Amino acid sequence: MARFRRKSCSTFIGLVLLIFIVTVVLKSFTPEYSPFGSIFGLELFPNIKGPGKNDIQMLSNIDSVIPEALTKTNDIDSERVKNVEAALRQFPDPNYNIHAFYYTWYGNTQFDGKYIHWDHPLLPHWDSKVAAGYPRGRHSPPDDIGANFYPALGAYSSRDPSVIEAHMKQLRAGAIGVLAVSWYPPGMKDENGEPTDDIVPLILEVAHAYHVKVAFHIEPYKGRDETSMFNNVKYIIEKYGEHPAFYRHRTNTGKFLPLFYVYDSYLLNSEQWAKLLKHTKSSSIRDTPYDGIFIALLVEEKHKRDIVTAGFDGVYTYFATNGFSYGSTHRNWESIKTFCEDNNLLFIPSVGPGYIDTSIRPWNFQNTRNRINGKYYEMALSAALEAGADIISITSFNEWHEGTQIEMAIPKTSQTVYLDYLPHKPVVYLEVTRKWAAIFSNERKRWVE
Repeated sequence: MARFRRKSCSTFIGLVLLIFIVTVVLKSFTPEYSPFGSIFGLELFPNIKGPGKNDIQMLSNIDSVIPEALTKTNDIDSERVKNVEAALRQFPDPNYNIHAFYYTWYGNTQFDGKYIHWDHPLLPHWDSKVAAGYPRGRHSPPDDIGANFYPALGAYSSRDPSVIEAHMKQLRAGAIGVLAVSWYPPGMKDENGEPTDDIVPLILEVAHAYHVKVAFHIEPYKGRDETSMFNNVKYIIEKYGEHPAFYRHRTNTGKFLPLFYVYDSYLLNSEQWAKLLKHTKSSSIRDTPYDGIFIALLVEEKHKRDIVTAGFDGVYTYFATNGFSYGSTHRNWESIKTFCEDNNLLFIPSVGPGYIDTSIRPWNFQNTRNRINGKYYEMALSAALEAGADIISITSFNEWHEGTQIEMAIPKTSQTVYLDYLPHKPVVYLEVTRKWAAIFSNERKRWVE
């Protein structure tokens, strides 16, 4: 009997040792860190299961080391800063030559008392006969939103600190160094939204915690002219220019100047712009404390001449629809780059993952560009590199109405039919961005050599 007990004990000990050895061996096959593993798997965003009670899904992989009061980063003690830095080492270094257009016009009932922009109206066709064949009305969030895809964060508010933090994590996961925030002067707004300048301070604070920089994408508004633009730039620099997250670009002369994208710049004639941007004009902003790098939107080929006459410092193309305009057509980028080199201008082509806006323009099928499971985006990025882009801008991080977002989207089942990123994960476009950010960085080093 004693022999049997000794034999049983030996068997039990042997079984425990076997389990221990198997566990150690299996663990050895799991890498502690893989650049395309935990960062781009859903482990980084563990609670993404679709919109929850408050339409927000927290991206909480490193929440424990991010300060609760993100609006008071100066109060973070040194130990907390060290913890943040340690957590950020999970992400690739930000590439400050990759810029993403960013929109802060979204609102929901929790933070804003109502849905804003998610309830976007259906826009009629300009031809009344065509318009008669399509539905009218507004979307009804949270299940029915003005977008063809559904965000992983639900119908969120741009004022929600947790959303801004989640966006910064996604930007860093994609190695994006600069967000170009859509901006209207204080008290002004787009026709479907509310004023958003008051959101900028929080964006700057959270961006700084994540080592992301913030540039300004100045939108057209009623009464925009050379005088109001001077006042806009003066306001931005005086209010935000000293913040460490405020983006400044190094010029060929070694200066570090703010960079401003000017949407629909062609709406103002070149003579008016010249009063602001030409050194020879008495009202010029040049060589003042408010000087900057001003990037014009290039839509039509004829705009090239006007951009030079106006005194701009560079061009961008914005639209994510290849073939929609002269500027957004990939095959034209090499000649645009040559034009920029000849006139000492920055060339900033805009790349996008696709385009679809039929949720708000139900008649606009001709401008839809299929994502082709990420191939469309890669073709655009490749074209930008081949053309010799100085900076690559992404249209967009979160312009959901036009389906150009690279922000995480999820499959959504409701009465409204949504597209999604399947068979890929919700992070696929951040994954692609990260890959090409590294390629672009290496190419720029080779160009310098």
